[in-house]
Amino acid sequence: MYILVINAGSSSLKYQLIDMTTEAVLAKGGCERIGLDGSKLEGSANGGEKFSVQAAMPNHTEAFLQVKKALTEGENKVIDDLAEIQAVGHRVVQGGPNLQQSVRVAPEILAELERISDLAPLHNPAHIQGIRACLAVFGSELPQVLVFDTAFHSTMPPEAYIFPLPYEYYEKYQLRRYGFHGTSHKFVSQRCAEVVGKALGDLKVITCHLGNGSSITAVKHGRVIDTSMGLTPLDGLLMGTRCGAVDPSAILYLMRKEGWSAEETNDILNKKSGALGVSGISSDDRDLKAAAAEGNVRAALARKIQRYQVRKIIGSYAAAMDGVDAIVFTGGIGENTVDLRAGICENLSYLGVIFDPAANERCVRGKEGAISAPDSRVRVLVLPTNEELLIARETKELV
Repeated sequence: MYILVINAGSSSLKYQLIDMTTEAVLAKGGCERIGLDGSKLEGSANGGEKFSVQAAMPNHTEAFLQVKKALTEGENKVIDDLAEIQAVGHRVVQGGPNLQQSVRVAPEILAELERISDLAPLHNPAHIQGIRACLAVFGSELPQVLVFDTAFHSTMPPEAYIFPLPYEYYEKYQLRRYGFHGTSHKFVSQRCAEVVGKALGDLKVITCHLGNGSSITAVKHGRVIDTSMGLTPLDGLLMGTRCGAVDPSAILYLMRKEGWSAEETNDILNKKSGALGVSGISSDDRDLKAAAAEGNVRAALARKIQRYQVRKIIGSYAAAMDGVDAIVFTGGIGENTVDLRAGICENLSYLGVIFDPAANERCVRGKEGAISAPDSRVRVLVLPTNEELLIARETKELV
């Protein structure tokens, strides 16, 4: 069974074609600068070298036509006809309060996505564009499935997801904690159970998805009970350009002092804060590490804030679950930044974590493994995430 996994952004479209018999990736790539000058498709097939094609893509429909061409034509083709693809799985960031599990595409589902678009204005409209373009190119007969980032977090209890604001705003606007990176947290929590040899329903796991966007989730007996992102991906810990949790009064104070509009405030909190804002250098942890090594105090401070906040959230989630059996690191930073993991784990001895520095050094560049000692009461694992594979699995299960 061949499944095409799609992640559509406002000016981008990423794809993977997966053979679900072996779960091997046959082709992957992405279209960039859709609707702009200089649009192109970059991809690879059967694990080969990357190729790049310059092509005009004024909209997502034209982008899908380029994906179709890349899959079925030329020296990089992997199939002869689109008919060989048996289903499409779409990543959708926000499912809102009503779409809490993967669903087949239908008119009423698209209508619901449009209704809740203001909950994720940077993401959901782009997903809808991509879904409609996919329908136009692939046809309505091909099964298409939506997999929501928020779905895995839908098991949170009200005490975790209700904001302590006047309750009427929850009733009127569905204002609540939703959480994100759900496909990643679900994938690595399931993989964690496989690695430790226990059922996920018997474990208390804290999953740390650390990248340019970061979130941490508490998974108790297979159900999410809390997660660090909130109504939007802005909440939680310091990220590349996002501030994470900040006293709301600090924001109101700056709006008055600086004369920021709501739009300017949103831009500053999402795009100019976080590691970039503290360091004044970069949102990329590799740049910050290099600068800190050269004595840049603010770059070092940004990294210290990040590891401090990760430790603090891990501790609070261990308290919320009345213990923890395993801690998982994933995401670009979580999978590859050795000193960050060390700085976190060496301060978790109170939980029973016994850190293994040598094992930590080995777990980089896609290598999974334990970075805790064999006699550690809490297992600490580095597990590369695979959100596309999870989307493909859920799509296969549904169709």
